[in-house]
Amino acid sequence: MANNRVAVYRREHFNAAHKLYNAAWSEEKNREVFGLCANKNFHGHNYELEIKVVGEVDAETGYVMDLKILSDLVKAEVLDRFDHKNLNLDVQYFKSLNPTAENIVIVIYNLLRKQIDEKLDLQVRLYETQRNFVEYPV
Repeated sequence: MANNRVAVYRREHFNAAHKLYNAAWSEEKNREVFGLCANKNFHGHNYELEIKVVGEVDAETGYVMDLKILSDLVKAEVLDRFDHKNLNLDVQYFKSLNPTAENIVIVIYNLLRKQIDEKLDLQVRLYETQRNFVEYPV
């Protein structure tokens, strides 16, 4: 039997502010470790999000996953929660979790994983800048 596994992708964009900060540390240590990202007045990013779904092509639909469904899912689970938000103040997941790119991508993955059929593999890539990005799982 031929391998009919295909990867499909969805790209999205959101803007959000955050501050990297460990409340157990002094202001000085936070500045030492996080630099400008520990700015008390926060700072923002234009995040680029890439979702990869891998699975067998369905014989009836020809889809791995309907990308309109994936688009709607990303809007409901991620964009509506994160876009134009202060991640530290407005997003419940980061009330006690430092909103590093690494933590953001794991939160996004977990939000989407619950909604996508287990038979499909999922990977999320998040670009914080054009040169800096994270991917989960690896």
